[in-house]
Amino acid sequence: MRMNMSRHHKHVMSDTMKPGMKMNMRKNMSMGQMNDIMRHGMNMDHMNMMSHSYSRNLPMGRNGSGTSWMPDANPMYMYMKMENKSMFMIHGNIFLRYTKQDLFDKGSRGGHHFDAPNWFMAMYNRYIGSKGLFNATAMISLDPLLVTRAGYPLLFQSGEAYKGKKLVDRQHPHDLFSGLSIGYTEMLNKYADVFAYFGYPGEPALGPPAFMHRISAMNNPDAPLGHHWQDATHITFGVGTLGFRYKNFKLEGSIFTGREPDEHRYDFDKMRFDSYSYRLSFNPSKNLALQFSQGFIQSPELLEPQINITRTTASIVQSLWLNERTSYLAQCLIWGMNHSNAGTNEQSLLYEANLQLNKQALYGRYEFVQKSSEELDLQNEFGEIKFNINAATLGYNRTICTSANVQLAAGAQATINFAPRELQTLYGRTPLGAEVYLQLKPNLRKHE
Repeated sequence: MRMNMSRHHKHVMSDTMKPGMKMNMRKNMSMGQMNDIMRHGMNMDHMNMMSHSYSRNLPMGRNGSGTSWMPDANPMYMYMKMENKSMFMIHGNIFLRYTKQDLFDKGSRGGHHFDAPNWFMAMYNRYIGSKGLFNATAMISLDPLLVTRAGYPLLFQSGEAYKGKKLVDRQHPHDLFSGLSIGYTEMLNKYADVFAYFGYPGEPALGPPAFMHRISAMNNPDAPLGHHWQDATHITFGVGTLGFRYKNFKLEGSIFTGREPDEHRYDFDKMRFDSYSYRLSFNPSKNLALQFSQGFIQSPELLEPQINITRTTASIVQSLWLNERTSYLAQCLIWGMNHSNAGTNEQSLLYEANLQLNKQALYGRYEFVQKSSEELDLQNEFGEIKFNINAATLGYNRTICTSANVQLAAGAQATINFAPRELQTLYGRTPLGAEVYLQLKPNLRKHE
């Protein structure tokens, strides 16, 4: 009976596919995938639904945060279900960890904390007619509950405010509702699409994919120190984006609210639509994703309403499979610059990588960020001065058990911070941070 069913599905697929489609399937799908399709009787609509959220003709792996692009060969950790012309996906990541930011107490600015940084995302795609594609996305974070509204300790981190004071040496928590968006794409032909996106909150066309969604940062519980130089607009209360794709090029523009989320993490902030951005993306191969973007951001910080920022970013993201199933290298290089209307320029550079070898992962991050005394809330002590901050992180992660849809891993990492000479009386010369954690995330999908 099983043999007869397989012959039947082979016959149906052979009759419904053009020769070119058969050849592409043989090239791009493993024998295990073909057998799964035959076993479950999946038709071509099911197979086509394994596509990008903003194009019926791009692979699913290219999905980034918001409307950004990742490489086509990007590893995907998710649960997915397909039905008729619809596809439903769930992503997520949660760390149960202890962190101490100044392990040997060399300075006075380090903190320690038990907490659980986390995020969860659900995505729904549905084909509309012969050319349309609808997407709905929801992302939540329990950071306000499991990290606290004051965030978690992170030396030299800055951005946003709590109880009327700047958050310094702490990473702010993300809002409970970190993303609620809808989008529609109309296919013009195989090579071209136009799309529209609205989020409240959402992510404008600015910067690389947000750090939580980059596989190169997946095993690191900490946000980059250059977060507010590179990808901090991933939670924006009011975003509208229009975009056009031609082959592997994409041009998109957004209007959005410039103000960062406030300290009330369970509500919805006011939509302003006072800022705008554009982004040019290009994927030259299945392993690379490139972008250049600029954002003109009105009054991003609550405590500095007179300051406007022009943010310019460029990035290269690479995903490279080392074998078909379990091992890969994911890495990225990101540059970001904030130019304020006060005339200052502050640069940032980030390199991060994650080497996955079956159940073990070795990962790292190097950061260079320029932060002003005002940014670090030290202007009374140092006047107007800019500090060059460097930090390097090395970590190890190992999967200890898996179930049908999730895996549990354990990991540890250490970060060495290189304090500028002027700040060594506060931070020490090279404060060392360390943390240990348990991580829960979906299983890696077993396809290219």
